[in-house]
Amino acid sequence: MKPTLAAGLTAHRTWTVDRERTIDFMGEKARVYATPMLVRDIEMTAREMLLAHLDPNEDTVGTRVEIDHLAATLMGQQVEITVSVASIAGRAVSLEVSARDGIDLICKGRHNRFVVDVKATEARLAAKAQKAGLTA
Repeated sequence: MKPTLAAGLTAHRTWTVDRERTIDFMGEKARVYATPMLVRDIEMTAREMLLAHLDPNEDTVGTRVEIDHLAATLMGQQVEITVSVASIAGRAVSLEVSARDGIDLICKGRHNRFVVDVKATEARLAAKAQKAGLTA
């Protein structure tokens, strides 16, 4: 990790709620931003911010998401997700997250990520795959 990764670091990203990001189980008139897609967009926003502050061959993986999804967002609306580094403990990064759709605060919560060495992770996963009988 680079020394630029520090508490207070903040990023914003705007996402458009397209059809793929909406629920479909209540019919066409009730297509709104699906919570799993909101979580995905939070994770992507956080990861993209953190990548700029990592060393080569490092990445981050999500380890916890705790959000309150507070308001429905309509298909076609834009959502601005804000992520801010709250604390860093070793390789563990805790972020405060929020999202707004131009009308409402739609989400607030926390997201934790862990900085990993990509090659070491690949080796660990290969060993697990072998134990599980998933290797070719």
